[in-house]
Amino acid sequence: MAKRDYYEVLGVGKSASADEIKKAFRKAAVKFHPDRPEGDEEKFKEINEAYEVLKDEGKRQRYDQFGHAGVGSSAASSGGDPFSGFGGFGGQPGGVHVDFGDIGMGDIFESFFGGGFGGQRQKKADRGRDVETSTTLDFEEAVFGVERKITLELKDLCPHCKGNKAEPGYELKKCPTCDGSGQEVRVTRTVFGNIQQATVCRTCGGEGVRPEKNCTVCGGLGVTRQKKDINLKIPSGINDGATIRLQGYGETSAKGIPGDLYVNIRVKSHKKFTREGDLILSDETISMVEAALGTEIKVDTVDGPVSLDIPAGTQGGSDFKLSGHGVPHLKRKTRGDHIVRIIVETPKKLSRKQKQLLEEFAKESGKKPFWK
Repeated sequence: MAKRDYYEVLGVGKSASADEIKKAFRKAAVKFHPDRPEGDEEKFKEINEAYEVLKDEGKRQRYDQFGHAGVGSSAASSGGDPFSGFGGFGGQPGGVHVDFGDIGMGDIFESFFGGGFGGQRQKKADRGRDVETSTTLDFEEAVFGVERKITLELKDLCPHCKGNKAEPGYELKKCPTCDGSGQEVRVTRTVFGNIQQATVCRTCGGEGVRPEKNCTVCGGLGVTRQKKDINLKIPSGINDGATIRLQGYGETSAKGIPGDLYVNIRVKSHKKFTREGDLILSDETISMVEAALGTEIKVDTVDGPVSLDIPAGTQGGSDFKLSGHGVPHLKRKTRGDHIVRIIVETPKKLSRKQKQLLEEFAKESGKKPFWK
């Protein structure tokens, strides 16, 4: 569905002042705030998006000139999950998404009583630890995507005992403390009487078995720290501050269940370009003569130099759009635009001839002599 005009969204005219825009936003935001009975979350988001553009002088100027294409995609600032569905490692499961956890009533009961009702212990998966790391990208790598090798030292199954915890050639025997149940039953006297409580066996950790002889490599832990190389595919258009979650690439427990790996993305600033969503912005300086007569300049883009025609009479601060030279969209096979702002340079020193020519130009323009 096509986006509505931002001025229409806020109910103001295109000539509205900054103060009028702010008042219109506050009135509409209060009316449609999701916490109100008559609130509308979608309209509230639309109002906020419109205000974010129109309150900024530079964005508003580009919007007036180019429409929605001049301010880029709002997806980057909408708080959504633009990376959902991207595979993290080549050919492997695991995408980038938000995980809100899985806390349930069983966890609450286990916290207080060490198990479920009737002394039956609720077994939880012996999962490996989640790991967090970061990687830094150049500006162009974030725009076009890149494959990056990450080397980490992580706990993985012991190569000697394969996670069995026992020295090869030795067996696992029933735990003498819990008699193979994995639980110890304790009786606690309270004002309400004796309470029977099942807890994890302190000797075997709930497994019910112990090695006849601990593995000589891992010491009976079942895991050792090992260096692992991971090839990470970073999608084009990723933002600075994004986090990629990769399921199953964290540390591994002795039971072979791995945790997840979280990679925080940092993007270096560029000496010439800045980014707003799917837009790339840059400045180009021309002389006042070029601005008056028109010229053709070469503009640096992430795709290389591109020719740009500057029409006669161009004013300083004018914006020009290079379509399709911005940041690729994460979910579509299209790209944003590159916006070039023109800066007109006034010479600080003039030769005698240049001064005479400008004086003649001023006279031809009907200007009275005002120069010294």
